[in-house]
Amino acid sequence: MKHRIWQSIKLILLIVGAFVMVFPFVWMLATSLKTLPEATSIPPTMFPDAPQWDNYAEALQVAPFGLYLRNSVIMAGVGTLLTLVLTVLAAYAFTIYEFYGKTILFFLCLATMMVPAELLIIQNFITISQLHWVNTFQGIIVPTLASGFYIYMMREYFVQVPSVLYKAAKVDGCSDWRYLIRIMLPLNKNAIATIGILAFISQWNSFVWPLMVAKDDAHRVMAIGLLHFRDAVSSQVNLQMAGATIVLLPMLIFYLVFRKQIIEGVSRGGIKG
Repeated sequence: MKHRIWQSIKLILLIVGAFVMVFPFVWMLATSLKTLPEATSIPPTMFPDAPQWDNYAEALQVAPFGLYLRNSVIMAGVGTLLTLVLTVLAAYAFTIYEFYGKTILFFLCLATMMVPAELLIIQNFITISQLHWVNTFQGIIVPTLASGFYIYMMREYFVQVPSVLYKAAKVDGCSDWRYLIRIMLPLNKNAIATIGILAFISQWNSFVWPLMVAKDDAHRVMAIGLLHFRDAVSSQVNLQMAGATIVLLPMLIFYLVFRKQIIEGVSRGGIKG
């Protein structure tokens, strides 16, 4: 009897938590389909009398969301790919090779996780300014590529592979590059997928750094474009919600497509840690 009561309490808490999480998105979607009087009415109404799909067409006319989407895909896609390359190579070096100062370098890499990203913004901006990378994609992407957390996570997966495989491969004349590509990467594809998904989400949701570097629509990403769109339609709540829905939709699709990999990667990572 007591077990059933606890199960009921857990179920109620989960339902309440799910409602709290989902309600803002439902409200945003509903408001994006309202007329302006409906969106600003007191008391508020939950759903529109007649969906106003023209709000989305008007929002797309006010701001070039297609261009912002392209920029976000370029930034997140290229940034994720380069992050994976750097992460895999660094983790592979810390796992396979023995060299002077290896332990110190690894601990310095871990120490970067304790440094807030905000502390590096000014120095990074000075650096890309000297390189004339302001208002360029490389200026947005390059400073965000290295991650001590991703390197640590990847190394923890790599050390699970028995070292005898590496020794046997070297006896058979296998090069280090071939061992990485043919053995290490296939055995740790779940870890790579997890890091790739986390890096993509982080790049996509990046706000402060792109805001500082991008100076025109040709280099602005979705989050920054939404900020400028909000200023352009500051008095039209329904259009603001339509713009927010447009910005949210690609990430929602991304989650629906890769939800299995996200759940499996996180669960495997928790077990292996």
